[in-house]
Amino acid sequence: MIRITVSTPEIKGLEKEFETNVTAQEVLASLDVHPVHEILSCRLDNIPCRLDSRISKDCRLDFFNLKEPYSNYSFQASLTLLYIRAVHDVFGKQTRVSIANSLSRGLFTTIHVPEITEQDCENISDRMRQLVEKDAPIHERKVSRKEALAWLKSENISDVARLFESAPDLEEAQLCSLGDEQMLFYQHLLPSCRYLKLFEIRKYRKGVLLRFPHYENPDVIPEYREQKILYDAFREETQWDHLMNVNHVSDLNRLVAKGQADDLILLSEALHEKKIAQIAEQIHHSGRRIILIAGPSSSGKTSFAKRLCIQLRVIGLNPLYLGTDDYFINRDDMEVDENGNRDYESLSAVDTVLFARQMNELLAGKKVDLPEFDFIEGVKRFGHRITSVRKEQPILIEGIHALNPKLSEGIDDADKFRIYISPLTQLNIDIQHRIPTTDARLFRRLVRDHRTRGRSAATTIHDWQAVRRGEDKFIFPFNEQADAFFNSQCLYELAVLKKHARPLLEQITPDLPEYPEAQRYLQLLKFFVSLEDESAIPCNSLIREFIGGSVLVK
Repeated sequence: MIRITVSTPEIKGLEKEFETNVTAQEVLASLDVHPVHEILSCRLDNIPCRLDSRISKDCRLDFFNLKEPYSNYSFQASLTLLYIRAVHDVFGKQTRVSIANSLSRGLFTTIHVPEITEQDCENISDRMRQLVEKDAPIHERKVSRKEALAWLKSENISDVARLFESAPDLEEAQLCSLGDEQMLFYQHLLPSCRYLKLFEIRKYRKGVLLRFPHYENPDVIPEYREQKILYDAFREETQWDHLMNVNHVSDLNRLVAKGQADDLILLSEALHEKKIAQIAEQIHHSGRRIILIAGPSSSGKTSFAKRLCIQLRVIGLNPLYLGTDDYFINRDDMEVDENGNRDYESLSAVDTVLFARQMNELLAGKKVDLPEFDFIEGVKRFGHRITSVRKEQPILIEGIHALNPKLSEGIDDADKFRIYISPLTQLNIDIQHRIPTTDARLFRRLVRDHRTRGRSAATTIHDWQAVRRGEDKFIFPFNEQADAFFNSQCLYELAVLKKHARPLLEQITPDLPEYPEAQRYLQLLKFFVSLEDESAIPCNSLIREFIGGSVLVK
């Protein structure tokens, strides 16, 4: 007999005894509990594993649904395999499929055929549903680096082979199969297709959207919302990547290994500067004076705002720079969340009445006593920034709520110019594996928080889900209202962040709840060759805000 301590999202620490060699699925089936959301994966003594894994010793077994990050990415990876299998069944095995980026609560994909029709999308969807109804099994086996390369070369999959050849830290992978469809993945997939019932195939522009449930609501496909500004931004980033001849991680690794990264860094930074200058010209020609800048955590808002101020000064404008944090209401007046913590993420934490009144007074040429928020005492202080602006002088306001109409509803829309900033990662691991933008931002935050606040990687990872929930609620719904978008992604940045982030992640021990996520992040870093020499990165680069050495953010 073996003793297993079982936990699900609904129950914690239930002790049960089983015959040896039981599967995790059998353990789950034995529980007198009906999960609110379908269970997708589990951890065996804090190590992620599949539900069909066999257990032969005393252990702790934790079950998870789509809300848990590893389960979520396992679901997406499994759905990708199902999607590619269906595309090949419809169009033929030789048809290339690219998984490009996240968009509209799904993945934007390209099927490399002359034209995709609505009927094609319906046929793909029908074939996927047939495999789900059959509960087609998804098999996987761990392969070494040597075995992976041998298989890739035998199948003539040259782009992934180049990845393994260029990344010496990449030691193993999972060779997964759905019928005769085989792909390499870098995490566990779900045991079978029956877990993939919820999806939507939608034709979009010249590609196809593969849509699925959001982690906040695992049981429904989210309402479709057009994200034109993000689509255009990803398309522009793709053009930049082509210009720099870097489309996949193996291309970046090749430049780093050959000592040729300096030119890539300088070209990437020049493209950023050009884009910021273009946005400054847009502002100038618009005649609008309230410049609102918003973006998710670790998007580089502060560095961008200060570089934009410089470009505005170059064309004869002298902007006033403000942050919405100074308009927090006093701490004792703030709402508290369900855990009794004051909610700084909510718009209710901002004194919107004072903000709108002072912006209108500035626009009218009046002298205004701008507040400064004292984060130690938790109160606004006045009397230190009494200022006014000239008639043509713009006012830059940076903050997470800057694009929320309720923040500035007392200000005439004719005076507002809205900018959304985010690092959209178009550099892919290979043709069918993307780098999630949220992961790229986490690396930035991880490095900055440790450097500037002494926070551990475990603490940053622990807080990340709450940060993301706040972004989903307070930032992302308003990005399509922007007049301009700035992609703050530095093409080379993960090669730089690797040497800073890896030792922090390696400090997270197996007994900590953040260990599985830390291992997933470490796996992502294995794809990259570390760029050790940072001397070519300019002191005004956005990435300097995170790794240090910035002249813009002290």
